[in-house]
Amino acid sequence: MKKLLVLFIACIVAATLVQAQDRTIQNLRSESSRQIKKIVADSVTWKLGSIYSLNFNQGALSNWASGGDKFSMSLTSLLNGYAYYKKGRRSWDNTIDLAYGLVKTTSLGQRKADDRFDVLSKYGYDLGKNVYLSGLVNVRSQFAKGYTYPTDTSKVLISNFFAPAYIVLSAGFDYRPKDNFSLFVSPITARWVVVTNDSLASVGAFGVDSGKHVKMEVGAYASLNFTKNINANTTYKTRLDLFSNYRHDPFNVDIFWTNLLAVKVSKFINMTVSVDVIYDNDVKTLKSDKTEGGAKAQIKELLGIGFAYKLNRRERLK
Repeated sequence: MKKLLVLFIACIVAATLVQAQDRTIQNLRSESSRQIKKIVADSVTWKLGSIYSLNFNQGALSNWASGGDKFSMSLTSLLNGYAYYKKGRRSWDNTIDLAYGLVKTTSLGQRKADDRFDVLSKYGYDLGKNVYLSGLVNVRSQFAKGYTYPTDTSKVLISNFFAPAYIVLSAGFDYRPKDNFSLFVSPITARWVVVTNDSLASVGAFGVDSGKHVKMEVGAYASLNFTKNINANTTYKTRLDLFSNYRHDPFNVDIFWTNLLAVKVSKFINMTVSVDVIYDNDVKTLKSDKTEGGAKAQIKELLGIGFAYKLNRRERLK
């Protein structure tokens, strides 16, 4: 009888110890799962990338029956880079677009083919359902002097470094259902049009008051960004900015639309096609008789094949 009682008590103790061990293992697993989830939630992710291309073209003719310039040369360069930051519900997107190109021929001399720099930074807080409360800063201008050519032998200065420059400061909502698409909308945006060149400011170029160097505008702003990897070797990027000035003709919307198609031919050879469309009612055209004309859509298309380097990297830190 005593042996049976001792055996019964031993069984109860053993069962209790097994249950306690199972509960301990479950608690450890649960705690470990919570810690892993916390580490993932608190991790910082940087996504970095860039496309750089350099295109060169040269030609020479001597006693060529079909005619043409004796010498021609073109050189264009482009840098498109981004740095995206993500931590929990906070995000910070930064992009930079730089481009410069020259064309030189015997008959026309040296002229610009491309010239721009564009820096954009956007910080957002996730409100849920792919909507972010965001603030945005954008600076867009050019590097060097720009001319128009009413005739082959004359040129007129129409732009320069920070003449014009467009500075946008905006707060609004950013809809981001996917990593490659975002739509930023702001009902209240401040935009400064800067013309640092005295001769251009004196004639009220780009909508600034005559003699002034800065004009401030308040209006509505929208910016759409989309990137598509068509296949392993082809990438398409587009950005469309719209601005309506509340103070002056709000239904006349300013448009800035840029498109880039990059095709990887080999490891270091790329083909790039860029098409930019700009419409600003305050930017007037210059006629052949050097008188001012009305505003028109500005269109620029560039096709280049040459050296290219593409960088894509993702870093995750605790």
